Amino acid sequence: MEQAKRNKIGILGGNFNPVHFTHLMMADQVAQRLELDKVWLMPEALPPHIDDKKTISAEHRVKMLELAIADSPRLSLELGEVARGGKSYTYDTMKHLTQAYPDTDFYFIIGSDMVEYLPKWYKIDALLDLVQFVAVQRSTEAIESLYPVQWVDLPLSFASSTSLRKMFKDGIEPVYLMPQSVIDYIKKNKLYLEG
Repeated sequence: MEQAKRNKIGILGGNFNPVHFTHLMMADQVAQRLELDKVWLMPEALPPHIDDKKTISAEHRVKMLELAIADSPRLSLELGEVARGGKSYTYDTMKHLTQAYPDTDFYFIIGSDMVEYLPKWYKIDALLDLVQFVAVQRSTEAIESLYPVQWVDLPLSFASSTSLRKMFKDGIEPVYLMPQSVIDYIKKNKLYLEG
């Protein structure tokens, strides 16, 4: 008897405060290069590792994600962490998802800047039984990991949520760095004017 094909789903977690083209490019390129069925963008309710960043409401961040991926067949949303509220730990979320989708292999996508922090992640050793980590190389700097990580090289990108928030605060419209629909939403809702 032939074994059923397992689904291959990428997970790109983040604050998405706001979402921009680098997030979307990372998700789409990893999906194509690793032949994933989909990548789920997973906004955090209250990320445990972000202290002094001002995070706007999950409602606004989810709406911007919906606008950003509206035309992308490879990308969708996973809103479990937002629905649960509180601090989000990857281990808890992935334990739930692997139980809910037992026929799925999960690929957890992180930026190269997060690789050195893996030893500090909550229940990292148990998490490795649940996911394959995929690190996106966004710089020319070589990074070593104590944990198994599959590397994907992508073109360098200079967009960051921090720089985009500053641009909005300074009255500069970040055209070509994020979808116009997200720019329009931010302006309409007067987001990122303080900080």
